[in-house]
Amino acid sequence: MVEVNWLAVLIATVASMVVGSIWYGPAFGKVWMKLAKVSEKDVEKGGWTPLVIAIGTSFVLAFVLAHFTYLAFDFYQEEYSFFSTALITAAWAWLGFTALRFLTHDSFEGRSIKLTGLNAAHELVTMLAMAAVIGLMGV
Repeated sequence: MVEVNWLAVLIATVASMVVGSIWYGPAFGKVWMKLAKVSEKDVEKGGWTPLVIAIGTSFVLAFVLAHFTYLAFDFYQEEYSFFSTALITAAWAWLGFTALRFLTHDSFEGRSIKLTGLNAAHELVTMLAMAAVIGLMGV
């Protein structure tokens, strides 16, 4: 049976929100708005809906990552620490399920490679932050 540390999932969700608020705020907010052709008015128009969606999807992502990490750790028979397994799992999941999908969708939508890179890099940092929490807290 797969064991998931629910407290780690909750804290990883918060970590995701912290990364996002820094990434799309002071770190790269202006760059993202320019590349995405989004104004501050557009962002404000969305209200709370995008934030609620981000919290919900981050929670599900944290749960899935914790689940995958447990399975990978069990598979590797303790060849790696739980922390290392979490980071490795996050990196592979990001590459296979996130980065390549961003690249595919954005190429069809005609988005700039800079925007694709910025968003994909955000997802990598987010997943690694979540993995660090999950890996440190264990099951």
